[in-house]
Amino acid sequence: MRPEQDNRNSRVSGEVPRDRLTGALKRDAVKKHVGAIHVSGKLTLLQRKLSNVLLLNAYDSLTQARSHQIDARTLCLMVGYNSNDFDTLKASLRGLAETVAEWDMLDPEGQQEWGVSSLLSYAKLKGGVCEYAYSPALAEKLSDPKVFALINLNIQRRFTSGHALALYENCYRFHRTGSTGWWTLETFRRLMGVDDSDYYGVFKHLNAKIIKPAVAEVNRSSNILITPETRKRGRAVTDIRFVIAPNPQLAILDLDDGAGHRHAPIYEQMRALGVSDRLARQWLSQHGEATVAETLAYVVRQEGVKSPARYLAAALKGGYGLEEAAPRPDAVPTGVRARKLGLVRDLAAARTPTQRDADRRLFAARLADGAAAQDFERHGWMSALNAQAVFDFWQELYPEAFAELAAETGQGG
Repeated sequence: MRPEQDNRNSRVSGEVPRDRLTGALKRDAVKKHVGAIHVSGKLTLLQRKLSNVLLLNAYDSLTQARSHQIDARTLCLMVGYNSNDFDTLKASLRGLAETVAEWDMLDPEGQQEWGVSSLLSYAKLKGGVCEYAYSPALAEKLSDPKVFALINLNIQRRFTSGHALALYENCYRFHRTGSTGWWTLETFRRLMGVDDSDYYGVFKHLNAKIIKPAVAEVNRSSNILITPETRKRGRAVTDIRFVIAPNPQLAILDLDDGAGHRHAPIYEQMRALGVSDRLARQWLSQHGEATVAETLAYVVRQEGVKSPARYLAAALKGGYGLEEAAPRPDAVPTGVRARKLGLVRDLAAARTPTQRDADRRLFAARLADGAAAQDFERHGWMSALNAQAVFDFWQELYPEAFAELAAETGQGG
């Protein structure tokens, strides 16, 4: 997670009572930034990735829930730790709890607000689960998209440099306005976490070792292209800003708000049947591309359907068509197998987007056989070649997942 910076191109929602402002705030006050969150720049690359994963996991209930939970091994997997490396995870969580987030902003009423909070108010590991919380004041700021922008994990994974990820996060806040606005070099060094280094107090060194490599990685690895510009006083560089443009080659990585689902081939097929954009993206997010594709194929095979979109909605809800997947010779009887696949679908849908992504990556890493890996990539949790392995995987996560069905049918879990 990185700081939000000053953005003179943003707009405060509503009119600011100018008679309540003094000094410099009277200068074009309506155009002043709504919010700026500054996070201490000393975080490592893995800590930055960790903070983004934790925020994404908590985002939907950020201001409603007092604490949030995520599987510890899921968390490790998402940020690149060994899934059993809890010592590194503990050290990183400790670092986030010791990191200060500070904000200084105009509220919608035009009043100045300053605040400070630890990045995490607490974190604990117990029973394989990581529980953590944000302070109420910080949670309120992080939940406001006008104040803080979520970083997409698909893009985050591509970064190998902490300075590059820090620069990307600070620039991405302003991708809609086209420029970060001017930062003093002192502010920029603080954002990059090198403000206590005399070596980087010299712009020649800062430019060669921090700015140029970070800009190159952002432009190579992310969905934006940035160009640095400097401002001088005499011969000395005093300020820097970054002009921001979309990166058309990597725009597909920008999956925020479910927009990435529009790139899935099955999305166009649903739209052709009359499914709305919102529902198509919702179903892909909730059920996964493989399940939607298999269910849609089932719907298309039915004759006399007057409203395919409505029928598809019912089929997804009822799990129709899943029982038609070709069974393996060693699979459980088809009816039981279909019901178990339905349970898997529901378990997967109940997981957060972060967890769902980690689950798929963790399972795929277990597949040594090329054909099995390809089948899973194509069909996801409905993969016929991997049915028993899928059941075993979910039973590891939820030991009682199939207990009721096993008791009812006499089939083992």
